[in-house]
Amino acid sequence: MLEELRISQLGVIDSSTLELGPGLTVITGETGAGKTMVVTALGLLLGGRADSGAVRTGARQARVEGLVATGSLAGFRQAVEDSGGEVEDDHVVLARNVAAQGRSRAWVGGASVPVTTLGEIAEPLVAVHGQSDQHRLLKAGAQRASLDRFGGESLAATATAYAELWAELAATERTLAEVVGSARERAREADQLRFGLGEVEAVDPLPGEDAELAAEETRLGFADTLRVAAETAREALSSEEGGPDALATTSAARQALDGVREHDATAGELADRLAELNHLLVDVAGDVASYASSLETDPARLAAVSERRAALTALTRKYGETIDEVLSWAEDGSKRLLDLEDTGGRISELEQRRDRIRGELGALASTLSAQRTEAATRLAAAVSDELTSLAMPHATVTIAVTQHETPRPETPAGPQLEVDGRWVRASSHGVDEVEFLLAANTGAEARALHKGASGGELSRVMLALEVSLAETGSVPTFVFDEVDAGVGGKAAIEVGRRLAALARGSQVLVVTHLPQVAAYADRHVVVHKSSDGSVTTSGLVTLDETERERELSRMLAGVEDSDSARAHARELLQAAAPERACLPGRRGRG
Repeated sequence: MLEELRISQLGVIDSSTLELGPGLTVITGETGAGKTMVVTALGLLLGGRADSGAVRTGARQARVEGLVATGSLAGFRQAVEDSGGEVEDDHVVLARNVAAQGRSRAWVGGASVPVTTLGEIAEPLVAVHGQSDQHRLLKAGAQRASLDRFGGESLAATATAYAELWAELAATERTLAEVVGSARERAREADQLRFGLGEVEAVDPLPGEDAELAAEETRLGFADTLRVAAETAREALSSEEGGPDALATTSAARQALDGVREHDATAGELADRLAELNHLLVDVAGDVASYASSLETDPARLAAVSERRAALTALTRKYGETIDEVLSWAEDGSKRLLDLEDTGGRISELEQRRDRIRGELGALASTLSAQRTEAATRLAAAVSDELTSLAMPHATVTIAVTQHETPRPETPAGPQLEVDGRWVRASSHGVDEVEFLLAANTGAEARALHKGASGGELSRVMLALEVSLAETGSVPTFVFDEVDAGVGGKAAIEVGRRLAALARGSQVLVVTHLPQVAAYADRHVVVHKSSDGSVTTSGLVTLDETERERELSRMLAGVEDSDSARAHARELLQAAAPERACLPGRRGRG
């Protein structure tokens, strides 16, 4: 339950505190005093859109705080704690700031949270209904949504499953259209891939072959130069003509030092090192000789290598920087070609999936229609009963659940489904068209609300519907913003009586201009307006019984001191007293 609402710098309200309790609380006041600012404040606490224009002129920011008693709302407590907030003594403070520059901030249990999080946590606490809801009720979508709310968890589960499957069908049909529409482009791409893969297959390159052939071509092209260099090196290492060479010179140096080894150990160490060098020179000389003998001029091999390199270069110009990249492209291209060549199979697979989903949707749509039809009978009876309590004893509401049949399509596609052997128009909400019909009097023709309901009748139908929906839900607090517009006289008394009855099981807050409704309140709050000549301020005052009588007389006659109006006000209060949800005690000013 919402126990307290603190408002500062919002619209014409400077700073006010509204103390709330169980039962029915009404808010009244002169036109322009700021009654709707209370509803605006509640909307901000519920995460509604912030309007910087609602910040009081000259103020830096507006602030709204709500003190919520958690009671047995375990889910609400858990949501607060999950957001980082704290529950103290079974109470939680929700807060919202709106800066004049437009920035908005929110808090839950002392923790700063995104505004969306505040809305998610607070939404289950309060249901707000205003005059705009009456116009919304005239729309088919709103009527279907109201029926679905009344239908309960089973209907909601079916509707959710249907919506998810509908989204899957839409995605499948989009993909199918893309595949069919791009068949020509896919065929062209497949031909290009076949040509490229054929070129690669004809050359049949090996990994790293381009680098190996480049090295071989360079070696064959300079074979004579390399052989001359090798022969020169071999002669310098080990001369076959008896000339000075490295082996002879090294051997002579080793012998000279070896001869004086006994006189100096260092000389012996140097001689040993020269012996090692001599062995190494022998090995190198042999390798150089072998390398020189292997170098032969082979014009045929050089031509073959050059031709092979030209074939490989033709591939790397088209399909990759190196042969390894060409081979990688060929591997990916083969996989892509298999996919492109299977266009027919892909289309067949998507068509089978589409038909399967459509069959499942048809079955779900049939179930959903049956559940809506059953719920429509119950909701229509409940609303009609409520209208009897709202001074419309002969009014009857019926809810028509129909489908729009269509010709059988040649190819199942688009917003059509086969349901129970009939092709009908479908959407993400099902195949049903829901329409509320009102027969205001016995024998009158039932007509759509937007055609046959007056303003006052529409207000009462709206209230009857919300009361019927309220009794199937779990929202602890209901707020009605002048939903009694267009109602007067005896009908207004019945509206007040019905709100009082609703308040026996829920906390109800009503902004009203009707004294007949205000008389049934357990708590009466008036919005007082004062002005210093330049700045207008409003404050919220909770009235005691004497003050209530004065306020009701003002609402009745436009003046507070009319004896006849005061007498009428007393009569209203006395008549309503037995039906109040909680007999109010004397309240002080807030």
